[in-house]
Amino acid sequence: MTEGNFVDYVKVHISSGNGGKGSAHLHREKYVAKGGPDGGDGGRGGHVIVKGNKNLWTLVHFKFKKHFKAEHGEHGSKNRSTGADGSDVYLEVPLGTVVRDTETNEVLFEITEDQEEKIVLEGGMGGRGNWHFKSPTNQTPRYAQPGIPGQEANITLELKVLADVGLVGFPNAGKSTLLSVMTSAKPKIADYEFTTLKPNLGIVEYRDFRSFVMADIPGIIEGAAEGKGLGHYFLRHIERNATLLFLIPADSKDISQEYAILLDELRRYNPELLDKNRLVAISKCDMLDEELIEEMKEDLKSDFKDITYLFISSVSGLGIQELKDRLWTLLNE
Repeated sequence: MTEGNFVDYVKVHISSGNGGKGSAHLHREKYVAKGGPDGGDGGRGGHVIVKGNKNLWTLVHFKFKKHFKAEHGEHGSKNRSTGADGSDVYLEVPLGTVVRDTETNEVLFEITEDQEEKIVLEGGMGGRGNWHFKSPTNQTPRYAQPGIPGQEANITLELKVLADVGLVGFPNAGKSTLLSVMTSAKPKIADYEFTTLKPNLGIVEYRDFRSFVMADIPGIIEGAAEGKGLGHYFLRHIERNATLLFLIPADSKDISQEYAILLDELRRYNPELLDKNRLVAISKCDMLDEELIEEMKEDLKSDFKDITYLFISSVSGLGIQELKDRLWTLLNE
């Protein structure tokens, strides 16, 4: 999937259907002079429903169609015939989609299961026909209820990628390269910052035909929680990952400081992110010899007391299988 086709944030305008009018018909038949009221009820207006679809990965189908309108209910008619209900409109979304009220930014609900349905706007009720209003003192009511009008709203659909492992790191840390090595995904790879502009997903094949999903998320920069760089456009995707894999290049000026900055950005965006399982991978270790790696391990012991860290190389394959093993263990704790 190309970056242009990965749409994770759209605003749409929706309208539910009006309820049909009740009928004020009076029964007329040969040899029945005063048949009385027999007007039927109006049909219900169509709902606007959001529905989960596990086969969708993006909101790209809302890119060029942003207005959705349900059908109106039909009017009641004679012989107590009820009007047909208006057809509902379904907005199919990928799992992990959050629906918000655009005006207030309030979260209305989230779609997390396949075929899960939520009514976001109810259609108007149909009006009652005049036969409902017949009484001993008013045997021929010549009035009926109008249908209740439908509703209109602006909603925001926001996709948060559902993945088992999320790659977290500064731009150009080697996240896309690692994803391409561990999965069959083909993300864009280049030697400049912000090569990745949209999340990429890949399936990591593990032992005994088992697998898990890894997401390459665009690089974090200092100040991302306040919206710098790509800001909230990628930080929200980290919320849905079960385990966070921090990727820090071996040629970083200060590995511990870089890790601390990444943690601080996550904490400022959403403190709950720090409750997730974490693993640190020192990437690009094909540039180091064994002696230097051992020295760095000793230096990092004090700063990484409570968290596992590995030395890996996507180019030489160093530590890749061990990384898969550690991730699988974290995911199944």
